[in-house]
Amino acid sequence: MLIALEGIAGSGKTTLRDRVLALAEEHGVAVRHIGQFSWLSLAATRALVDLRAGRAPVAERDATAAVLTDLTLHSRHNLAPASVGAHVLADRLVLSSACLLALAYAGPVERHIEALAGVWPCRPDLTVLLTTPVDVCARRLATRPAANRVGDDLATATRLQSLYEHCADAWQRTTGMPVRRYQLNTHEDTERLARALLYELEGTTIR
Repeated sequence: MLIALEGIAGSGKTTLRDRVLALAEEHGVAVRHIGQFSWLSLAATRALVDLRAGRAPVAERDATAAVLTDLTLHSRHNLAPASVGAHVLADRLVLSSACLLALAYAGPVERHIEALAGVWPCRPDLTVLLTTPVDVCARRLATRPAANRVGDDLATATRLQSLYEHCADAWQRTTGMPVRRYQLNTHEDTERLARALLYELEGTTIR
């Protein structure tokens, strides 16, 4: 089973990921994790770095092609090996890439979803969209030592939150794959969801 954790910075993705992995190890459930990108193509990586910085220095079709190239390499060289004998947990995946494109290039989000949904191996069996309120995310980010990234400021985070919602709706319409929304405001919220995801993984046969 491939589960993708999606949402804006500070929404609780990494904390949730780490808790699911810890619980899986405790219960003897084979789960591996991957990130959003493969970084295996130099040309694609240049475009991805610009997108992650909030820049759009190339034409939209070239940026989309770069994301597709990286996603295809990711599925072949990272996702495929990780899924041998184990479930896979992705800390960001297709929705986050679609949101980066939507943030950089104005217009309907559906075109980004339709393009990225074509990489079938990267279609998660379940997408978990964390809709933790922007102000809660901002307070968490304020305590982090890392440098600010695109989306860390309140205005961009608010816009990204909306883009995630639109992309999630478009993803469900386009692929028919499930998206579940949760707010992780407290430690108890995270623990409850982590255990629910573990229960689902325990009941799913590894392909």
